[in-house]
Amino acid sequence: MKKRQCVAMLLAGGKGSRLKELTDTIAKPAVPFGGKYRIIDFTLSNCQTSGIQTVGLLTQYSPHTLQNYIGRGEAWGFDRKQGGLTILPPYQCKNTDHWYEGTAHAVYQNLDYIEQYDPEHVLIISGDHIYKMDYTEMLESHIQSQADATVSVKPVPWNEASRFGVIRTDDTNRIKDFEEKPEYPTSNLASMGVYIFKWSVLKQLLIEEEKNEFSTKDFGKDILPRMLQDQRPLFAYPFHGYWKDVGTLESYWEANMDLLNKESNIFLSTKEIDVNTVEQSYPPQYIDHAATVKQSLLSEGNEVYGEVDHSVLFGGVKIGLGAKVRNSVILPNAVIGDHAVIDHAIIGENVFIPTYCEVGSPKSDIVLIGKSLMEESKMHSIR
Repeated sequence: MKKRQCVAMLLAGGKGSRLKELTDTIAKPAVPFGGKYRIIDFTLSNCQTSGIQTVGLLTQYSPHTLQNYIGRGEAWGFDRKQGGLTILPPYQCKNTDHWYEGTAHAVYQNLDYIEQYDPEHVLIISGDHIYKMDYTEMLESHIQSQADATVSVKPVPWNEASRFGVIRTDDTNRIKDFEEKPEYPTSNLASMGVYIFKWSVLKQLLIEEEKNEFSTKDFGKDILPRMLQDQRPLFAYPFHGYWKDVGTLESYWEANMDLLNKESNIFLSTKEIDVNTVEQSYPPQYIDHAATVKQSLLSEGNEVYGEVDHSVLFGGVKIGLGAKVRNSVILPNAVIGDHAVIDHAIIGENVFIPTYCEVGSPKSDIVLIGKSLMEESKMHSIR
């Protein structure tokens, strides 16, 4: 097998329970985003942009939709004889079933896969973040600093810092302290969950951590703190582009709403990096003479007879006559009945909302409707 400078291991096995019904039957990276994409499109496209030719995709929770969607990786140029994209589910050995018990454990279970490429460095990434990034620049920084590991970081609002691993650095960006999701954070510099390790160092750490019966086998909780404890050279790589962790309903909704503003639209602000996807075949969209559309994203196959304001519509969505959709995300093939009102809501894939039904309110938290409502729901408000 040809030696690689850098191999990517893409963690895509998370359940994403905070996304509720959106991930009842699919893994979080397979959730639709931005009118035509799936969340994992961004990370795979980043690998393609960065010239990374070998990607191991680690799946576990409800993987079938994700695996069928990705296939051999043709949409991202990974259908190649050498390297390419390999799906790596948990596997059964002679004496035991090897389910992935944590992010680090998932990579440990695939040491043989990495070893066959004899890489100098390993890129660890997640399939559930929205961002465009050329990993080449981070790799160059990692090599120049002679780091054992490099962590991509970005400031987040203080009120959200407890959701992330937070980092404190010195003037040279060497990491001095790392806390994984602290209740009372002392920094708002968040780990993006993008790591580059020297392969020789990572392999040793994973083997040693596997022997620790008290370990949670997680990069943020175990591997990085262990490296700091051992005083290994661990550096931060500041990232200045758009990045969003879409692990909650609110952050998922916010990331979609960001696309409706020119300044925060990731596709308008970072045009030099393409995001590829598996294209779906829909007929052209139809906007009726009675319809009004303002500051929204529409997709192929849409039929709009009502009002759409500051919303994201995925393929095959139908908005009924007199219906009003505001500040909402409508997932593929959903149907909004005549005179229904949708505001600050997420409507799931293939969901039907009956006529005159009201869903959501600007004064309430984001409402998710993951299953079709019955006709008896008409004239009712769901907030």
